[in-house]
Amino acid sequence: MDWHRRYLQQAKWTRDLRAYLFKQAGCNESSRILEVGCGTGAILSEVPGHASLHGLDIDRAALVQCRVHVPSVSLVQGNALQLPYADKTFDIVYCHFLLLWVSDPLQALLEMRRLAKTGAHILAFAEPDYTQRVDQPPELIPLGKWQAESLHRQGADPGLGARLADLFFRAGIELLETGTIQGAESDPSPEDWETEWAVIEADLAGLIPTEEVQKMKRLDEKARARGERELHVPTYFAWGRVSG
Repeated sequence: MDWHRRYLQQAKWTRDLRAYLFKQAGCNESSRILEVGCGTGAILSEVPGHASLHGLDIDRAALVQCRVHVPSVSLVQGNALQLPYADKTFDIVYCHFLLLWVSDPLQALLEMRRLAKTGAHILAFAEPDYTQRVDQPPELIPLGKWQAESLHRQGADPGLGARLADLFFRAGIELLETGTIQGAESDPSPEDWETEWAVIEADLAGLIPTEEVQKMKRLDEKARARGERELHVPTYFAWGRVSG
């Protein structure tokens, strides 16, 4: 599985939203910005302005790739539940498809809040709610249920997105704006479709028989050819500020 390719695909889904929220948060005037869960650098490589960029991830291999894609970034291997930075260090702290994977998302947000200067901004660009996934035609509905079960088995919270605003509130972050974005393209390019299926096949390996997964893949392909495929995963964002 080419994870950098996957992260680039996810970055496309949120590009317009990030441009808007980074502008609202004063990204061009910021001096220090941190991405928690930076992965291979797909998002860090697109941060506007001239701030000092910092990235943290638990995966050393991802950080090695991130160094290649964003040579100027300061990188640290670490856990989102105990961020190794001093209090009130950053002007913007953000994450992207991260909190659903964290065992204690409230603690992660409390840590992000701790690192933010007074008046600084905290951004969660994309957190999905797979429990409300829509699949059409109906014969593809089991695919979404399988993937949600797989995420749960991997330690993720498939329904976290719907609780994102409440988590910001509980973390003491002043919520400025929240809502949903389009979580996945309804009509992806052939390359993006193959990437999406590579993720599905990896997720379902050992959970669903291979022949059943491949049957779903063929049904998906045929439904797209007929113009009947619909796939939507409600995906939430939140923008907040640290008031004190």
